[in-house]
Amino acid sequence: MRKIELEIVALSHSVTQSNNYAVVLGEVIGQRRLPIIIGGAEAQAIAIAMERMTPNRPLTHDLFKNTLLTFDIDLKEVLITNLIEGIFHARLVCIKKGEEFEIDARTSDAIALAVRFDCPIYTYEFIMDNAGIILESPSEEGTAQHSEPKKSEKTGRASLNKMSLKDLNKMLDDVLSNEDYEKAALIRDEIQRRQNS
Repeated sequence: MRKIELEIVALSHSVTQSNNYAVVLGEVIGQRRLPIIIGGAEAQAIAIAMERMTPNRPLTHDLFKNTLLTFDIDLKEVLITNLIEGIFHARLVCIKKGEEFEIDARTSDAIALAVRFDCPIYTYEFIMDNAGIILESPSEEGTAQHSEPKKSEKTGRASLNKMSLKDLNKMLDDVLSNEDYEKAALIRDEIQRRQNS
């Protein structure tokens, strides 16, 4: 079967399922999108890797990556192999000493690892036919970022504007040590905004 390469085009709160998120994969060549509902922890794991944030202690996906590399195993690609009763199935295609083998994985975990290994994500035509969508207009697509911030996040940004760079850097260290990565992202964005202005 011909494989279709996908890329992450959006990561946001799920519109259909509260307390969940949606990662939207899009065809590298084509217009179809593949929305996949994932849990909050998995969304955070993907977002942290996409933002190139480094937590003080390795998260589960970082630990798994380090374990694979320690044993000289490389992640060649992620393959979304099936869709059964609304649940996506995925496999990690790994290589060790020239030998290729596959490991069964939850799709959300597989995507979190793909971002960490910077490897491609693929699926098959029948999955895109069954679950793929075509967006009506480009404005609906968004980018590979979180959805519009909630009111509390906007308020948080306003208070960050009043802090000094020294205080922001100290606060960033504190929230990273507490593993509050959403707040860390806001602080990091404010620091970068000031450095770029």
